[in-house]
Amino acid sequence: MRILFTGPAAAGHLYPMVPTAQALRAAGHEVLFATGQPVDLIRPAGFPIVEIGDGRGLREIIEERLGGKVQYINHDRTQEEIFDMAAAMFAHATRPGVDGLLAAATDWGADLLVHDSCHAAPPLVAARLKIPSVVHNFGASPGRSMTELVASHVSDLYEEWGLAGPTVTAALNVGPLGGDPDGLAMRYVPYNGGGIVPTEFLRKPERPRAVVTLGTVLSELDGVRAVVRMVEAAAEVDADFLLAVGDADLSPLGTLPANVRSLPWVPLNELLGRADALIHHGGSGTMLTALQAGLPQLLLPQGADHFVNADALTATGAALSSASDAVDAPLLTRLLTDAALRDAAHRLQADNAALPAPAALVPVLEDLAARR
Repeated sequence: MRILFTGPAAAGHLYPMVPTAQALRAAGHEVLFATGQPVDLIRPAGFPIVEIGDGRGLREIIEERLGGKVQYINHDRTQEEIFDMAAAMFAHATRPGVDGLLAAATDWGADLLVHDSCHAAPPLVAARLKIPSVVHNFGASPGRSMTELVASHVSDLYEEWGLAGPTVTAALNVGPLGGDPDGLAMRYVPYNGGGIVPTEFLRKPERPRAVVTLGTVLSELDGVRAVVRMVEAAAEVDADFLLAVGDADLSPLGTLPANVRSLPWVPLNELLGRADALIHHGGSGTMLTALQAGLPQLLLPQGADHFVNADALTATGAALSSASDAVDAPLLTRLLTDAALRDAAHRLQADNAALPAPAALVPVLEDLAARR
């Protein structure tokens, strides 16, 4: 069987699909990824890749459409408004990949398309070629509705090809939070890319340790402004704080407190394996990686799907949520010491572990492909 995976060229959209792709390849199936620039983002996963699109990256295309900088932080919009805006931007940015994906799926002879919900091309191509497609979710948000929202912004292509609209065969939920009500359930298995892990992070620290991250997009677009107050408050807490913010400019933080340390790139799942809590922006992959590790979380939502994720996670009792400028030492102390938070995080970890592993979904995906 030949399975074609595709999504926007962004870690939060491609990385959640990697464990599913690995399971299919381990079962003897052929796997191909199709995405736009930068294709090197997915290269370390070890799969063959075909480039689609016009050679520009998502950010470049969206900034051109907006006539300026991408607006990622949206504290003044409702979640529905944020999703509508995101659908329009993703539809515009991924439209150039439609012809390339159609050619790749046709020439390679794809039996099944597995795709992210924020790409305009895959449901359109699947409908055109009459092959089954699976929307691969990446967090608490449902994928089917986003797929339909994105499709509404390329309705001219559906009309041109004589198609009524997207025909998603199934949805694949990842982890125990949210997703599509009719989605197939699968355990979240983290893939955070490769990287050097300092040996000190392989052993339990002597005092409480919290990891702080802002994902791959927010830190690039807005730097570290979301954690300025948090870093100030950390100085008053008896714990160590690790700043995992990549190459972001740390100057807005001033002189770091003695118990706050910045790190080079380290795979997040390895950092969290010996940590006591995670503080982050609310991105789906970040949230689920901490959930899988059984850690209490403090979410500082900024935009995108952060608010949906914060609502879903805090409802379980395993997390706290706060505005960035409201973080103080008592909140950080509670994150690290509250037994109820820790117990709820362990329950969520167990809920995730009880779900079928990616390998267990292989026969289901084989059956879907056989419906072609």
